[in-house]
Amino acid sequence: MGEMTAPGSAPHKERLLWLVAIGFFMQSLDATILNTALPSMAEALGESPLKMQSVIVAYALTTAMLIPATGWVADRFGTRRIYGWAIALFVIGSVLCALSPSLPFLVAARVVQGVGGAMMLPVGRLAVLRTYPRGEFIRAMSFIAIPGQVGPLLGPTLGGWMVEYASWHWIFWINVPVGMLGLWATWRWFPKAPPVQVRKFDGAGYALLAFGMVAISIALDGMSGMGLGMALVVVLMVFGLASLASYWMHALRTETPLFPPALFSVRSLRVGLLGNLFTRFGSGAAPFLIPLLLQIGLKMSPMNAGMMMLATVTGSMLVKRVAVRTVQHFGYKRVLQVNSVMLAVMLASFSLVTVGTPTWLILLQLFIFGGFNSMQFSAMNSVTLKDMEGEFASSGNSLLSMVQMLAMSMGVAIAGALLTGYAEMWPGDVDDRMLAIRATFATVALMTLAATLVFSQLETDEPVRPAPDGGDA
Repeated sequence: MGEMTAPGSAPHKERLLWLVAIGFFMQSLDATILNTALPSMAEALGESPLKMQSVIVAYALTTAMLIPATGWVADRFGTRRIYGWAIALFVIGSVLCALSPSLPFLVAARVVQGVGGAMMLPVGRLAVLRTYPRGEFIRAMSFIAIPGQVGPLLGPTLGGWMVEYASWHWIFWINVPVGMLGLWATWRWFPKAPPVQVRKFDGAGYALLAFGMVAISIALDGMSGMGLGMALVVVLMVFGLASLASYWMHALRTETPLFPPALFSVRSLRVGLLGNLFTRFGSGAAPFLIPLLLQIGLKMSPMNAGMMMLATVTGSMLVKRVAVRTVQHFGYKRVLQVNSVMLAVMLASFSLVTVGTPTWLILLQLFIFGGFNSMQFSAMNSVTLKDMEGEFASSGNSLLSMVQMLAMSMGVAIAGALLTGYAEMWPGDVDDRMLAIRATFATVALMTLAATLVFSQLETDEPVRPAPDGGDA
């Protein structure tokens, strides 16, 4: 049963869009403002800048773990209440991050922040879906997406500026006034809706899926020196894989699984999800590695490194305008196979950067990389969701969101493990750390090539239709 908008809430429809946009802006800004600040945070906390990936992994993994439950939680407790709690937890997590005296404390604070972030956008999108008729929904979602594009534009430069002229703590303090505005607006304008019929929640399946994701991600992060012994890493990996396999068998015999196995009968969804996974193992590590290359390897200031990252955002935004026409002209299979190779080539090109590389050439590399990255995400997200209809549309979208965050978490964890391994091969000064960063870029580039094998499974004449909710998140 759908959740109907309560009488009298119609005048607040446009304000609801602004409210959901605030949440989207906080998330997108937080995702990009942090990367530039990681080297300075490492120095302040007495940690190696090559071992700060757990700060990113904690947030992404928490988000991935909670996404499958957000729809049920919103139905059970109401979208208005859960959206308010999401903003509140995001703000509380931000405050705890700003007050962090150590890396373990910061990682725990990022988990709290991730709980809020996991619920914010899905629940906001659900409220818009239930408030706007189908004919107006696309326009409404397009409006909400605008702040999501502004966040990455401001994030790297703002993060660099704050670190250089204030302190890294301000990248989290900035969320507090925005979040408080969001809480006040939620209380004033978020539509009050009558309770809905709550479907049965697959608690056993959720536990198996969540444990599997967490165990595998912690095992990967453990390889980079979380203090876990190799034996424990192997045990966690085995139990994680066993848990995911058990979830699949559980889903086949339960009436209300989190993700119906019939979803995977759709070829485009299967290929799109696996392609997302393997692509993000490589490209998902780039936002973590590029600031390290610029600040640790090339000794740029945080402000200058943030300004350099604007080239990536510019390339991404320009390509986004032609992505649909490109796919329509060449087809999904050809675009994704060729683009996967070009994305790997651009990642590998960063392994050739040295202290003597001209700044204009690095800017050109970042610009081209941003373009291929945007094309990849737009095309593979669209091909994943384009054949999702009816009851599968919501499940397919949630599954894609979960895989995206999980793959990003695993990609950053793998990059951290590679950095640690290469750094141990070349123990020494900053020049040796530069070698470790360059070798990691070469390795993740090679990993990205694996996606071409996945996308070769697409039909050559795969029809091109817009996805229900594509984007390039």
